[in-house]
Amino acid sequence: MLETSLYENQKSDIEEAQRGNQEAMEKLIQVNNGLIWSLVKRYKDRGFEIEDLYQIAVMGFIKSIKKFDTSFEVKLSTYAVPYILGEIRRYTQTEGPVKISRSIKELAYKIAELQKEYGKQGKEIGIEEMAVELNTSKEDIVMALESKVPVNSIYEADNATEDDIC
Repeated sequence: MLETSLYENQKSDIEEAQRGNQEAMEKLIQVNNGLIWSLVKRYKDRGFEIEDLYQIAVMGFIKSIKKFDTSFEVKLSTYAVPYILGEIRRYTQTEGPVKISRSIKELAYKIAELQKEYGKQGKEIGIEEMAVELNTSKEDIVMALESKVPVNSIYEADNATEDDIC
């Protein structure tokens, strides 16, 4: 019974937020903050600021609130997850310092999986072996591997002096 009354309270908050009540929206964000952070943390260490990812996730959560149908007996958190992850994915795919094609990203993913498989067996795999295993050229393998290397600014270069930069 407590669960139902808790859900009903959230339902009224959702309806208020959908009508533009900013306090209700902020309350929903606060109540679901743990969910939002748990999804954001999946994307840490991928070269993006965690706070930026959190803001993007909140935008996805807000979109889910606006589209949520309170007449269904579904929890908002269940409904919100795909919206939040979708916004984060969209951001991470379009906001990198260098735009990389989807095919190269997919190849880089396949390479990472292949390297994991070999690593589990205590082996390393070379570029030529990867090319054969994945039925692609060595050049494509190298390009995909290089696409995963973080881009460094010349202003962040180790031991750089002003003469080196200018």
